[in-house]
Amino acid sequence: MNRRLVLASSVAGAVLVALDGTVLMVAQPSLQRSLGASFTQVQWTSTAYLVAVASLLVFAGRLGDRYGQQRMFALGMLGFGAASAGIALAPDIGWVIGLRVAQGVCGALLQPATLGMLRLAYPPDRLAMPLAVRTSAIGLAAAAGPLLGGALVSGPGWRAVFLLGVVPALVFGAAALAGGARTEGATGPALDLPGSLLLALTLACLVHSLVASGAVRAAGLAVTAMAGAAFVRRERRATDPLLPPGVIGSAPVAAALGVLVAVSAALFGTLFVETYVLQRDLGLPPFQSSLRSVPLAVLMVASAPWCPVLLRRVGARWTVGAATALLALGGLVLSRATGTVALGCGFALLGAGFGTVMVAATHVVVRQAEVTVAGVAGGLQQTALNIGPVLGVAAATALMGAGPRTALLVLAAVAVLAVPLARLLPGHGVVWLTRSAEEGVLDGDHASR
Repeated sequence: MNRRLVLASSVAGAVLVALDGTVLMVAQPSLQRSLGASFTQVQWTSTAYLVAVASLLVFAGRLGDRYGQQRMFALGMLGFGAASAGIALAPDIGWVIGLRVAQGVCGALLQPATLGMLRLAYPPDRLAMPLAVRTSAIGLAAAAGPLLGGALVSGPGWRAVFLLGVVPALVFGAAALAGGARTEGATGPALDLPGSLLLALTLACLVHSLVASGAVRAAGLAVTAMAGAAFVRRERRATDPLLPPGVIGSAPVAAALGVLVAVSAALFGTLFVETYVLQRDLGLPPFQSSLRSVPLAVLMVASAPWCPVLLRRVGARWTVGAATALLALGGLVLSRATGTVALGCGFALLGAGFGTVMVAATHVVVRQAEVTVAGVAGGLQQTALNIGPVLGVAAATALMGAGPRTALLVLAAVAVLAVPLARLLPGHGVVWLTRSAEEGVLDGDHASR
């Protein structure tokens, strides 16, 4: 397995998904006017994707473990590109929503594979740097997305936004399909279809409930609880469960996933509130408002490469704990900030904290997993990073009635409460993964291909 090609493919997949989310937000008003859609219908262009992708990530990771990470990545990229092209040609809003569901399914296939391929290609002690490169690329995509989307919507129109990633998706997808067909076969663990369906139902209902309101939210949460209970019961009895005990039963993995949910909830909830603070309370136009948040992307990109150094010197425990506290401090600064310098400092702290946590916590999740379940581990990490933002925005929406300062303080508290979870992560000098001699040979073999 060629490491450079794997890293390039992993970055391309992550960037494609990150760009898609950011440019869509810019394109939605123009899309609504062009297709004569209602506000609810436009909301479903985001909700349909979120429900599809969040519900299928873990199952897609298991498919990668069984049939090959490169193969799942290829199918996901090719499907994502085809669905994007279809949206650009869609005649009405119904087609857009349906194709967004297809995009979500394809996104679920490719996202765990971007991490699973890295776990296969790199030995555990060299995994942190490719994860840092991937995180920096995501930060760049998040920063460039709104600007690029705005330029395309103002020029060719909203349909051009969805053509943006078609060629890269087809190129990397075709390359991975050719490589995966030669080197991978169905040799991984068996599929737990009943468990997969129950988990998909649980996550789909949870995500939909968080973006809904009133009686729909209450009913959705009730179904979520029942489906979740049935899933836990199924997993306890299954001979080959969807979530292997070695992954989900690991305290470091559970703690890292909990931190990822908490910090992504705090970050995206804070960004949601700050959008209203900057544009409504401070009266800044959208472009000036986006400029105030540039330090977040800059520090996210800059902090990621330093994370591997911190992991080597002080371990994941102190790295994640300090970075989570840094993110919480950013939220506290923003709760009182009105001037340009104070706002820049607050956003910079958010970016530095989140970029570091994302690399370090992902490193724990992926490195702790054996190679045979790398896809499931990647699916769990991606699920945490999909559910966290939805939770954060839902909480921020509910708290806005009490005022933006109160909402920002509560969201900062969410990050603070995640700091103790870092104590369960590996410290400096701790051996994270017990590897047999046979697995060591396999890792070396993968790395040399």
